[in-house]
Amino acid sequence: MSLTHTDQHAPSYYAASANRQLDFAPLQGEHQADVCIIGGGFTGLNTAIELAQRGLSVILLEAHKIGWGASGRNGGQLIRGVGHDLDQFQRIIGAEGIRDLKLMGIEAVQIVRQRIEDFAIDCDLTLGYCDLANKPRHLEQFAAERESLLALGYAHDMRMVAAQDMASVVGSDCYVGGMIDMGSGHLHPLNLALGEAAAAASLGVRLHEQSAVTRIELGANPLVHTAQGRVRAGQLVIGCNAYLKDLHPQLSSTVIPAGSYIIATEPLGDALAAELIPQNMALCDQRVALDYYRLSADKRLLFGGACHYSGRDPADIAAYMRPKMLKVFPQLAQTRIDFQWGGMIGIGANRLPQIGSLPGQSNVFYAQAYSGHGVNATHLAARILGEAITGQASRGFELFSQVPHMAFPGGQRLRAPLLALGMMWEKLKEAI
Repeated sequence: MSLTHTDQHAPSYYAASANRQLDFAPLQGEHQADVCIIGGGFTGLNTAIELAQRGLSVILLEAHKIGWGASGRNGGQLIRGVGHDLDQFQRIIGAEGIRDLKLMGIEAVQIVRQRIEDFAIDCDLTLGYCDLANKPRHLEQFAAERESLLALGYAHDMRMVAAQDMASVVGSDCYVGGMIDMGSGHLHPLNLALGEAAAAASLGVRLHEQSAVTRIELGANPLVHTAQGRVRAGQLVIGCNAYLKDLHPQLSSTVIPAGSYIIATEPLGDALAAELIPQNMALCDQRVALDYYRLSADKRLLFGGACHYSGRDPADIAAYMRPKMLKVFPQLAQTRIDFQWGGMIGIGANRLPQIGSLPGQSNVFYAQAYSGHGVNATHLAARILGEAITGQASRGFELFSQVPHMAFPGGQRLRAPLLALGMMWEKLKEAI
């Protein structure tokens, strides 16, 4: 069973439970627009919405189906924050810049919630999230983060959970405590993407599926080629993330596509679901090769994790992921796995989203490398791009553009093995 169908979505729980079917014709012939967007995931869809709401004409090109990539396959966790270890950038953007990024990480979740409300998108949005501590030092980190967020004016309930109280959050003895955040939560990502596509179309955005971009001619008015058509636009947005490949080698050199995988159990029923996750929260641990999981609307356990850098999916994702699930929830030993799927996420060396314009090409914009936090970070990136493209003052664009991003050495063939070695070293440090 292929996990990366080129004409339809991966055979996931999300595809099986999608609540609408959208079909957009491939691009054919010659077209013009104020802005052409490449990529039909959260980045492209939300940038299209932002621009259309500001009065620009937009054409969006998707190589496969809307939400075909990580946007329609991810764990569905909507978690505050953007980037990892933001303090590492203080020498570049200063303490005030770090504070602004932290505030944007809060704003990012609100953008998603507002989008859902504005367009009445049915995507099972459920608030409630818990960071899970694997070691005592994680609790110290949680407490410090909580104090930092409260100092920024974070308006949602955040509370520490002691080891003896963890049964109220998760039916597992793997953790030494946690931190609840009622401002974060979980949702059905494919239904969100489809709802946003419908919203974009209602605003006049011209969307085209099965329209892989084959070539880009840069210049004052970029020309974008597909197999059957061309788009001339005043400005261009590249939002392909892990699936950019060789379309723009300079951009793709700063992103490593890493495989992430999810299994979904059969429906568990009310009693067992309540035993596993009593408060129906999204949960995530703190390991390098982290586990993340939650309940679906029909009370399946969706359990995700792992990271592969080989570019090849495991032959049997269920066989690969099931032992990880049973380590956390041994009570599921007799439970059937109904769905297994995976896909590529884009990871940058410093784990900060990459948002900016191409050097020497002020009319070509990009956003990518969300490093596993794409549900909220994509929506923030789209807001930032919308402001920058329409000439609005954008503190976010200024900040993200200042941060340099390392190009991974070795070209397409060697980048993944080199990153795998780096991740192995991080796991060894974690074990100490």
